[in-house]
Amino acid sequence: MKKFFVTMVVLMASAMGVNAQILDPEQIPESLPMEFALQLKVTLGDAYTCGETQHGRRTIIPITGGTFEGPNIKGTIINGGADYQIANTAINRTELEAIYCIKTDDGVNIHVRNRGIICSDKDANGNPTFYFRAAPQFEAPADSKYAWLNNSLFLCAPSFSQGFQGIVLNVWRVK
Repeated sequence: MKKFFVTMVVLMASAMGVNAQILDPEQIPESLPMEFALQLKVTLGDAYTCGETQHGRRTIIPITGGTFEGPNIKGTIINGGADYQIANTAINRTELEAIYCIKTDDGVNIHVRNRGIICSDKDANGNPTFYFRAAPQFEAPADSKYAWLNNSLFLCAPSFSQGFQGIVLNVWRVK
């Protein structure tokens, strides 16, 4: 099955005129090339909880607005989305799924679904550690100048700024 899948990928790439390079899975790249795509400054409403569920503690954080900007995109975050979190306090791990829409300055609506994890632990020396990463997926109109968002993988990490009532997410496109 694996050989069939690899063959199909190479054939599809060839049909599109792309020279597909087969990589040895044992050769782990030192880093994946990424480029900055945009920064989201998301404003949030008051969080509320559904309490302890069969999956963990469910918390919902309303997304009330904000702005975003990157080299090829700029606009506002539309009120009405939310960040849905499920926390397992026994292992200090939270899974998140934020679902919302953004609107570009030229009036194009784009759907965003951002999934990730937040966890805290201690390193080998007993020092506290904090990990927060997510992978946003964008749905832009296929006939728009933002269609490039549909055909790439993205990663994001938060940055915290004094005085801003919300969360700032820096988003990179994996090349």
